[in-house]
Amino acid sequence: MLRGVPAAEDGQIVTFGIAPTRAETGYGWLECGAETHPGVERLSRFIEKPDLARASRLLADPRYLWNAGLFLVRADVLLAAARLHAPDLMRAVEPALAGARTDLGFTRLDAGAWSDVPAISIDHAIMEKAANLSVVRYAGHWTDLGSWVAVLSESPRDVAGNALQGTATGIDCENTLLLSDNPGIELVGIGLRNLVAVATRDAVLVADLDAAQSVRLAVDQLRAKGAAQATGFARDHRPWGWFETLAAGEHFQVKRIHVHPGAALSLQSHRFRAEHWVVVEGTARVTVGDSVRDVAENQSIYVPLGAVHRLENAGTVPVVLIEVQTGTYFGEDDITRYEDRYARD
Repeated sequence: MLRGVPAAEDGQIVTFGIAPTRAETGYGWLECGAETHPGVERLSRFIEKPDLARASRLLADPRYLWNAGLFLVRADVLLAAARLHAPDLMRAVEPALAGARTDLGFTRLDAGAWSDVPAISIDHAIMEKAANLSVVRYAGHWTDLGSWVAVLSESPRDVAGNALQGTATGIDCENTLLLSDNPGIELVGIGLRNLVAVATRDAVLVADLDAAQSVRLAVDQLRAKGAAQATGFARDHRPWGWFETLAAGEHFQVKRIHVHPGAALSLQSHRFRAEHWVVVEGTARVTVGDSVRDVAENQSIYVPLGAVHRLENAGTVPVVLIEVQTGTYFGEDDITRYEDRYARD
């Protein structure tokens, strides 16, 4: 990185190229030109992810490197490039920043203005159009963990080339990744060759390693059929802690809720559901209407539909509770907030 500093100080946008070790089709590539500074070359062009035949040709030519997707640039140079090459983007971004507010050490952009910002990568919006581009070669070990093949290659493996992570067991397998991040699911593979199997709290993926780059197609199909797994995680993190769904049916939903010490959920109400809370760890301070009470381990409390309520952790250890929701709709958008220390709407 230090080799790129003089060029960046001179107004160049410096990116980093990785010396390729294989004909990789999952990465973008860079074409290098003449040297402009010691250890720095002119970047001639970006190359989109190639097919295997083209990637093989690029691998044989020392001018071509993998694109690490990292940039070293002066802030004023980047802003000037953005205004020149992506004026529509800047016109949308600037109101979002102007309307930002700061709390808890975070700068929160104006949500309404941010929703108007086009979804485009910095490469396409700015870098591929800029003329002041340079590249620094990096010859050390580097891996973009953007595919399951990369995860397998970087994981500790047994003599048969298998990587087992979490609660996973492999029998007579070869060159296979078995990963389970759910202690309640034991993932067992028998006689597998060149496969990846991943079990999470809410989904299981099984794929041939040669097809592992096609995970995006699976996500597109899940999104098209309205599967929740395509748009959210099994465990949702919030400023106050996290929650995960344990079970759900037409008229109920069960969650585990973890509240950090000193944290609090917003003062809120729901239109379509009531809630039953059972505290299993710590002591929760609960507001329901005009009543405020502490609920200890093994105690429970009922929050009627429409009641204004809040959950707080005034203690020094986490509060964990089991929430049983009953009603007709359980989406996270069924929340009317009256007070929120994290400045959420």
